[in-house]
Amino acid sequence: MDFRVFSLGSNDQLAQKISDTLGVELGQIACKAFSDGEQHVQFLENLRGKHVFLVQPTPPPAENWIRLFLAIDAARGASASEVTCVVPYFGYGRQDKKSHPREPISARVFATIVETLGARRFLTMDLHNDAIVGYFRHAIADNLLARRVFIPHFRKFFDKALADDDFVIVSPDVGGVARAQSYAKRLMKDAELAIIHKERTMPNKVSRMKLIGDVKDKITLIVDDMADTCGTLSAAAKLLSESGAREVYACATHGLLSGSANTVIDDSPIKKLFISDTISTDRNLSSKIEVVSVAEVFGTAIRRIEGGESLSELFETE
Repeated sequence: MDFRVFSLGSNDQLAQKISDTLGVELGQIACKAFSDGEQHVQFLENLRGKHVFLVQPTPPPAENWIRLFLAIDAARGASASEVTCVVPYFGYGRQDKKSHPREPISARVFATIVETLGARRFLTMDLHNDAIVGYFRHAIADNLLARRVFIPHFRKFFDKALADDDFVIVSPDVGGVARAQSYAKRLMKDAELAIIHKERTMPNKVSRMKLIGDVKDKITLIVDDMADTCGTLSAAAKLLSESGAREVYACATHGLLSGSANTVIDDSPIKKLFISDTISTDRNLSSKIEVVSVAEVFGTAIRRIEGGESLSELFETE
C-alpha cells in the first residue's frame, strides 16, 4: 500500500468513514494542544515513500489550520512521496476578495501557505467562491461537489412532489443561482427555480428580502453552500411560507451552525434542514437537521488519485 490516510482531529468521524470506503485503516498520529494553546503533531508510523492524505476540515478555531500546516511539514520531513490535503470545508473561504482598502485576501493567504509547505494536491468541497481554486498556483486543487450525494437523496425524499410537479428549488440569493440551477435541472424536467433577492447592511444581517418566482402551493427547497447563524435562512423560509409555499425545506453543504443557529432553525418554518458532514456533526443538532455523508465522494477521489484516474466523473451527477 503506497498511501496512508490520517485524521488531524477536526472531523474524525468523516475521516473514519472515508477510510472505511477505501477499505483501509486510519494512520497512526498524535495530535495535542499544549497548556498555552500551541499545537503539536507527530506521525507514529513510517511515511517514507508514501502518499499521505491529511483529512482536516478547517472551521473555527484557527488551530485547525495550524494543525494542518504542522502535519504537512512533518510529512514532508518524514520523506512522504506526496502530501494531499483533504479539506472538506475551507475555512476563511468567505474572505475571498478585498471589500475595503488595506484588507487581506484571507483565502489566498491560506492557499499560499499550503503550497509553500509542500502540499501537492488539495481536495475540498463546495467552495464559497469557485475562483478560490485559482489561488493555488502550483498545487492541484479540486473542488468536489456535495450534489453528488444530495441529488440521489432528494430524488427519494421528494419523490412524490417531483412526480406531481409540485417542487421548486429556491436560490437564497442572486449569487447562488448557478448552484440552485444545477440542482433544479437534475431533479426536475422544467428546472423550475425561484430566487430571493436580499440586501445586506452588514455581514450576517439582511435588511430586505424580495421573492422572484412563484412558490404558491409548492414544496420548496432552499439550496445554499453553508448554514452559519441561519438568520437569513430562517427569514427566507418565512418569506416562502408567507408567499404560499406548502412546505419549506433547506439544504447546505457546510453546517457551521454557529451561535444560536439550532434554536433559529427550530423556531423557523423549515421542516427539515439537510447538511453534509464536511464539518463534524459530533455535537448537539436540531431535531430538524438531517446529515447526508460525503465520505463516499472523498473516498472515491482518493482512490482515483492513487489509481492515476481522472476525477472528472465526480463532477457529474446523473
